[in-house]
Amino acid sequence: MIECEFAVISRLCLNRRIPSIQTLGREVLALFNERSAKAIEINWQFSIQAARTKLNSHSTKVHPENEKYKET
Repeated sequence: MIECEFAVISRLCLNRRIPSIQTLGREVLALFNERSAKAIEINWQFSIQAARTKLNSHSTKVHPENEKYKET
């Protein structure tokens, strides 16, 4: 979900030179508020359980000690 939001910020806000950190903050916040007001939704293509299974499989590859947290 956050990757989608970062892509939107990048496309709509970061594709040009912004003169100051204050201007950048205002523009990102305005974009965030606009998207929140529109109640932009994400259409998930998989279930929560499928996402957890996939993320956990990646997590255990990086940190094998996470194996004990696997759901059955």
